[in-house]
Amino acid sequence: PDEVKANMRIKSITPRPPRKPRLERAASLDEKSWRRWRRLRTSQESLTDPNETSSSNGSLQDASLSPAVGARAAPCDQCCEQNSLRSSPDASEASPAGKSKGGTADLGKRASEISSAFGGLLRGKAFSGSKPRLAQITPTRPLPPMELNVASHALRTANRIDSDFMDYRRYSQREFGRVSSSLSDTRLHGSGMVYDNCSTDSMKSTFSLLTPIRAKDVRNRSYLEGSLLANGALLGAEELSRYFPDRNIGIFVATWNMQGQKELPVNLDDFLLPTDPDYAQDMYVIGVQEGCPDRREWEIRLQETLGPHYVMLYSAAHGVLYMSVFIRRDLIWFCSEVEYATVTTRIVSQIKTKGALGISFTFFGTSFLFITSHFTSGDSKVNERKMDYSKTIQALALPKNVPDTNPYRSSSSDVTTRFDEVFWFGDFNFRLNKDRETVDSILKQNLEKDMSKLLEYDQLINEMSRGSIFKGFQEADIHFYPSYKFDIGKDSYDTTSKQRTPSYTDRVVYRSRHKDDIHAVKYSSCPVLKTSDHRPVFALFRVKVRPGRDNIPLAAGQFDRELYLIGIKRRITRELKKRHEQKDQKSSSVCSIS
Repeated sequence: PDEVKANMRIKSITPRPPRKPRLERAASLDEKSWRRWRRLRTSQESLTDPNETSSSNGSLQDASLSPAVGARAAPCDQCCEQNSLRSSPDASEASPAGKSKGGTADLGKRASEISSAFGGLLRGKAFSGSKPRLAQITPTRPLPPMELNVASHALRTANRIDSDFMDYRRYSQREFGRVSSSLSDTRLHGSGMVYDNCSTDSMKSTFSLLTPIRAKDVRNRSYLEGSLLANGALLGAEELSRYFPDRNIGIFVATWNMQGQKELPVNLDDFLLPTDPDYAQDMYVIGVQEGCPDRREWEIRLQETLGPHYVMLYSAAHGVLYMSVFIRRDLIWFCSEVEYATVTTRIVSQIKTKGALGISFTFFGTSFLFITSHFTSGDSKVNERKMDYSKTIQALALPKNVPDTNPYRSSSSDVTTRFDEVFWFGDFNFRLNKDRETVDSILKQNLEKDMSKLLEYDQLINEMSRGSIFKGFQEADIHFYPSYKFDIGKDSYDTTSKQRTPSYTDRVVYRSRHKDDIHAVKYSSCPVLKTSDHRPVFALFRVKVRPGRDNIPLAAGQFDRELYLIGIKRRITRELKKRHEQKDQKSSSVCSIS
């Protein structure tokens, strides 16, 4: 006790703990380890800096000037004894003369414990020079794992751990003794697909990219019973929540009257991948009226534009009516068999220029119906167009083998009542009940996307408000110019002798069995495609999806493999050709002859 009192000026050594890692950009495991080492090295250098004013450095400087220090552990013992005296005034008061055996024993015991805990931090020659040095500080426990951020509403493919495996690192360490860390520092697909920075961070965390599967779940065969909530059910709630945490899917629906032109646009990016939404959609459905003669070439161009992330689930044709359904390649396992049916509205059934084509399937537990139609043309033939609609809903024979998800709300006389989500799009040929001069004067008024003055004369809106057509359907607000009729290759409306009135002939409408299941995100046209007298019209939707049962006929991952290979090969070839041309332009030079 006398020696302790004599060296009361020695301060306690408080080692600086390692800094808590901050969540920055996604990094590989090697980079993370380097960052941790660098932070520890920085903290070590700051401790040895003579200009540092921290308590650890000050205590070491004071200790280096103390003549009473002789051994390695002595400074730490004295420091700990002093700290113990300061922290336990009761002990000092109980034995003011320092003669109490119990107090002295407890004090020595506490000093030895603290000395053994921090003694290893000091090197052998910590106090020999003017600049004391500390040993490298290493954390005794593993650093906390990165947080899983699933705030994105976009598609989650395989980067989200199940709710019961949120603490998978601790679980795997306890059960298996190790955690898979096979992640490389390769760049994740940053080409505008449906994920954001949050999902990229979670994908590059210490978790595996694939969701862990328990052996007991693999042994369980309850999914064959068609159970809705059973573990391992392919279309069940657990699988749906893994891919879509918010249970919403993004769908792109488009219609285009191609006017039978053989020439296809050079680039379809502005059509299928508009720049306004940041992410691509999960499903693409494109309907064409008066399609080009080479239907296969059109489908290849679609595959080439969408790229390797998408596959064509199905395509069908009815004369010059085409429809193609593309879906994220990760999602083809959750689709039922795809069925289609056609209806001809012409008096002569052999002429298949007017009619309807329907494609239906079930995704998880939600049934979808897509219909593309080409109704009777003519400014005054409103009744004929309503008859085309009535014939279509009565004659379109769907579904066939895939069971109805809710037969109690279905009607045998209306095909649109037999599906959960229905999208109807095409060239409906409804016009504006106004002369050309009046319409032109309204268009010249700088509407700034407020088309309410024009829409007052729209035939389709008026008929839908009366309930005479598209019963139960809705249409998003229109903020684009009429899609018909343009001079080919120009932005001007019909300048021929017929002087046709610009009209909203190309439309997209939708209906749902459940209220607010479909939310329209965007409804617009694509003015850059000028190979036809019609402009393409597209709509983006967020659609609620429900879990289903596995007792339906499944597509089992079927898609058009040949189309996929051709489209991807052509995509790569064009990219290489483009780079080669750019390289030639840079290396070329201009020579002048004098």
